[in-house]
Amino acid sequence: MKKIKMPGLVFLLLLISLPVCAEPPVEALSLQDAFVKVSKDVGQAVVSISAEHTEWYKTRYYPFAARSQDKFFKDFFVEGPEKEFKKIGLGSGIIIDREGYILTNEHVISGADKVLVTLPDGREFAGKLTGADEYSDLAVIKIEPKGNLPFARLGNSDGVKIGYWAIAIGNPFAFAVKNPEPTVTVGVISALHRSLPRTDKRAREYYDLIQTDAAINPGNSGGPLVNISGEVIGINVAIFTMSGGSEGIGFAIPINTAKKIMDDLIQGRRILYGWIGVIIQDLDANLVEYFGLQDKSGVLISRIVEGSPAYRAGLKPGDIVVSIDSESVRNTQDLVGRLLKKQIGGTTNLGIIREGKLLSVDVQVDSKPEDKTIAVSQKNTENTAVKQPESKNWRGLNVSDITPDMALKLKISANSGVIVILVAPGSSAEQAGIRPGDVIYEINRMAVKNAKDYLSVIDKASGDVLVGTYRGYVVLKEK
Repeated sequence: MKKIKMPGLVFLLLLISLPVCAEPPVEALSLQDAFVKVSKDVGQAVVSISAEHTEWYKTRYYPFAARSQDKFFKDFFVEGPEKEFKKIGLGSGIIIDREGYILTNEHVISGADKVLVTLPDGREFAGKLTGADEYSDLAVIKIEPKGNLPFARLGNSDGVKIGYWAIAIGNPFAFAVKNPEPTVTVGVISALHRSLPRTDKRAREYYDLIQTDAAINPGNSGGPLVNISGEVIGINVAIFTMSGGSEGIGFAIPINTAKKIMDDLIQGRRILYGWIGVIIQDLDANLVEYFGLQDKSGVLISRIVEGSPAYRAGLKPGDIVVSIDSESVRNTQDLVGRLLKKQIGGTTNLGIIREGKLLSVDVQVDSKPEDKTIAVSQKNTENTAVKQPESKNWRGLNVSDITPDMALKLKISANSGVIVILVAPGSSAEQAGIRPGDVIYEINRMAVKNAKDYLSVIDKASGDVLVGTYRGYVVLKEK
């Protein structure tokens, strides 16, 4: 084999052109340094919260020895003394001042008999709840430190934009790793003004949330969402997940929301929210067509709480709210968010559409009762329908009167409507979203108190029909 000689100059040029381990660009190093600084500065103010709740249960024992398979003897037992069972919940929090006040989620400490706060340096303190607000899911607890504490700077969440860097800090699985130092994950702001409805696993609704793809895991609740400058812009509250872990869709309460109520939480005062007593829903394409609207902007009132400010002001089911204090209303989230911020005892002006006419209505704003709903729940009505003599089939619907047992389970008056017991597959009713167990109280703006009313109304109904249910209005198309 003949050897090929390579001129020295060519060999040198090849060496120069070979890839080398170059230093990262200045911009990358600067960004890396920023993440390190934020992690260090804010991380020392992030705490782990352990909330202990004690439950008691009765013990049972057999007064004499009996084989486990002997059913006769199993019927004879004696109740023993009560035993306690301690349930532990874990979350995170952020120290907001040198005095030891810590901001966290209400659901982290809800029902706790004992709260233990662990600092990143391992120190432990008993936490005292000073105030909690279930609606906003925010709470403040207090520890009594010796000396000053590190605390985080609160930023301005109104200035946050989609695409900004987002850094989530908290203590997910702190009990497993046995390390009090917080975990840091990085992402961006994915969306703003998100809302989360109630679900079987989540008993509360959320409005106006910040969405991020920074990984948030169990135990992160109550921890801060931070910007690249090390300012807290949100309090991590929830994740959307199919697996139970982080899937890149996390949510945080804007810090400006917390700022408005922190002083009241520290002082232990109840947080008051504006309320007028309407049950509302968003508009869909069928409702837009039925009411002759141009688009889906606006909010449909499906029910009025009797005796409420809306009731006194003369608002009616079927009214469409298109503005509040001369500002247009886009959807339920928009209207609820603005009403909650209104001054209690003041008056707000609603622009509504009723029977094709634009009207102006002044409504007094009361404080939101804790046991009242202000938006139509999307959760399926409990299926309490039972087999009863059916009415005639109309557009795929069969209904019956509401029995006292049904009324008790549904928490409604026994003469408040008819209950759906059958929905035919492929029918107009099914396409409109009506389900067995739904309660119909109105058809084409005419009250339906019982099956007799129902039969009378449907005999006169033609064309597209507006049906009022406890889950909101729907339009039944005429096929």
